[in-house]
Amino acid sequence: MKRTAVLAAALATALAATLASAGTADARSGARDDSYGTKAPYAPQQDLRHYQQVPRGYTPVFTENVARHGSRAMSDRADGDAVLALLARAEQDGGLTGLGARLAPQVRTLLDAGASIGYGNLSARGADEQRQTALRMERRLPGLFDAIAAQGAPIVVETSGVTRATASADAFTAGLVAGEPALAGVLKAPVTDKNLLYFHKQPQNADYQAYLAGDPQLAAALAGIDADPRTAEAARHTVRRLFTARFADTLSTEQQTAFARSLAALRSAAPDLAVESGGTDLDRFLTPGDAQWFGYLDDAEEFYQKGPGFTGRTITYKMAGVLLDDLFAQLERKAAGTSADGAVLRFTHAEEIEPLAALLGLPGSTEQADPAHPYSYADNPWRGARVAPMAANIQWDLYRSTADSAHSIDAAGGGKGRPGYLVRMFYNEKETAFKDGCRPIAEGSAFYDLDEIERCFGRS
Repeated sequence: MKRTAVLAAALATALAATLASAGTADARSGARDDSYGTKAPYAPQQDLRHYQQVPRGYTPVFTENVARHGSRAMSDRADGDAVLALLARAEQDGGLTGLGARLAPQVRTLLDAGASIGYGNLSARGADEQRQTALRMERRLPGLFDAIAAQGAPIVVETSGVTRATASADAFTAGLVAGEPALAGVLKAPVTDKNLLYFHKQPQNADYQAYLAGDPQLAAALAGIDADPRTAEAARHTVRRLFTARFADTLSTEQQTAFARSLAALRSAAPDLAVESGGTDLDRFLTPGDAQWFGYLDDAEEFYQKGPGFTGRTITYKMAGVLLDDLFAQLERKAAGTSADGAVLRFTHAEEIEPLAALLGLPGSTEQADPAHPYSYADNPWRGARVAPMAANIQWDLYRSTADSAHSIDAAGGGKGRPGYLVRMFYNEKETAFKDGCRPIAEGSAFYDLDEIERCFGRS
């Protein structure tokens, strides 16, 4: 669709210009620095020009996604206030270095930016992440959205009901309509489904909530990681760059660590507010090595609390079964002819994306940690910035055969009977294989027989 391509280019140019003026910290964050963890801004992981071609004789008839909200303001100002309080104390005592004296104005700017849109709310960058993703979805499925508009097929929109998720849904659907104005007439009003898209907080998952609150294995693992001497070393190094040695020596190890971790949290939040804060740059206040270590500490918490977790335990991700069931149910209804929906769009949170990624066996989420060998970057591929960055998304597309079922898929299909429906999955817009044991229609293909993935996930 030419109008979609033109608009995508225009929006990309506009955002690039905005972020180019926002500062160097934001530019560096685009390199997918793992130290930003799950606060990392979104970037699609595959170029539109490099997707596999749809097998001959198939046409898209349905798409569905599960998306995290886009970039947002920090949840509150607690970290900023903690950093400012110690800086003020040091300033009164003459205990700031030249670098340390430049930190407080940056922190105040960042806090003001968060307050300007409301703590926890979607930022301008986050809204654009969703609009751009929507436009690329249309461009990947050039015939589907025209058919949806022509047939009046409903586009269902579901959210967790949290403001940033609802705002993300609004931005995404605005992108769809910008690319294909006729879709305005088929978009359904967003509905809230907390059991589906905010399941980690619901009563049926009280066992998970108890795990977070007081599981001894979890507490021991996180305490052990925090107690690693490298935590104190990184904190001491950070403090001594910002405060004079005399003042730094008045701080306990616990105070130094609390300050450094709050500063690291602010640094991670800054790129998400690049537009509102004018490009506040906190990178200079943490060395890359120290930032990486504090990023690892945050990733460890995410891994054990929301990701693959401990070997032999499913408490962190089994609750995502309700979302996986819904993904399959929508495909099955469409294939059975009992659904008229053209698309189902869901907007949720990292607490849902991370468990779903583990349950699906997506790249980076397949390895658990032995309790005797804590999660580490050295031997586990899980990274928050890759598994669940801001606006992370999982998309399933359904294709229907338009040819005689006796024909083969293509030369690579080996002459096998033609499946009635094919499914392709994208993870952060990258063509992604289904878990081990699921067989694509041909070696290396991104397309799967619907019956095969149902068999592979034990649904047939």
